[in-house]
Amino acid sequence: MPIEFTKYQGLGNDFILIDNRHSPEPVVTPEQAVQMCDRHFGIGADGVIFALPGQDGTDYTMRIFNSDGSEPEMCGNGIRCLAKFIADLEGSEAKTLYRIHTLAGVMSPELLPDGQVKVDMGLPRLLASEIPTTLVAPDAKVIDVPIEVAGKSWSVTCVSMGNPHCITFVDDVAAVALETIGPQFEHHQAFPQRTNTEFIQAIRSDYVKMRVWERGAGVTLACGTGACASVVAGVLVGKCDRTTAVELPGGVLSIEWSELSQRIYMTGPAQRVFTGCID
Repeated sequence: MPIEFTKYQGLGNDFILIDNRHSPEPVVTPEQAVQMCDRHFGIGADGVIFALPGQDGTDYTMRIFNSDGSEPEMCGNGIRCLAKFIADLEGSEAKTLYRIHTLAGVMSPELLPDGQVKVDMGLPRLLASEIPTTLVAPDAKVIDVPIEVAGKSWSVTCVSMGNPHCITFVDDVAAVALETIGPQFEHHQAFPQRTNTEFIQAIRSDYVKMRVWERGAGVTLACGTGACASVVAGVLVGKCDRTTAVELPGGVLSIEWSELSQRIYMTGPAQRVFTGCID
């Protein structure tokens, strides 16, 4: 059966978007998603995102399959792309603020007049049991805790944005061998549900550089939830302001961790690349 799709990208983190409003279940299997994401024999993407009917009073439901077929709880760059996709589907009657049901909770992306998308990403979760990780006791926070990876001791801080993140600050992100070290972090026994891993170089307290190994996708040009988690980690270890620009290989995200509400706000671009149809 032919399936229509639209390709979007957010800072180079690219996704295949499918209008799935007619069914509560994705019209593509995880195995088919792997084929679609293949950059040589398919469309090519970091994941496939489905716009499904809303539930529990939300406007829409977001589901996503990674390029390896796994299903993450949420995706920060992906939800910005989904917001733009929904607005394109709705046309001239499109709203500017949506409530999206995800496996990580309800997210609220807002389309701004300058074309950027601002997303209320909710509250960061800091307890080891919430991430989850076995690095410390379940009711403790993982802040500047040592972990052995690739024969080296790393100091890490862990944050969940509905999905798990392990953040470590380094002197030079360009020197990190992501393809080698990333998988070893992702599959470390301390992370029972695997983990995303962010390597951060603090340029200033309000500006950092980040490279990421994403769980289920590998090296990507950007990770929205990872940028959010990294700023939280930076505040906790005294390296970041509560409003910090995060430079990724694909571009820059603005992240704010509100001192008043404790909620995280992410602002960045999302762009339609092309539309098509695949059997």
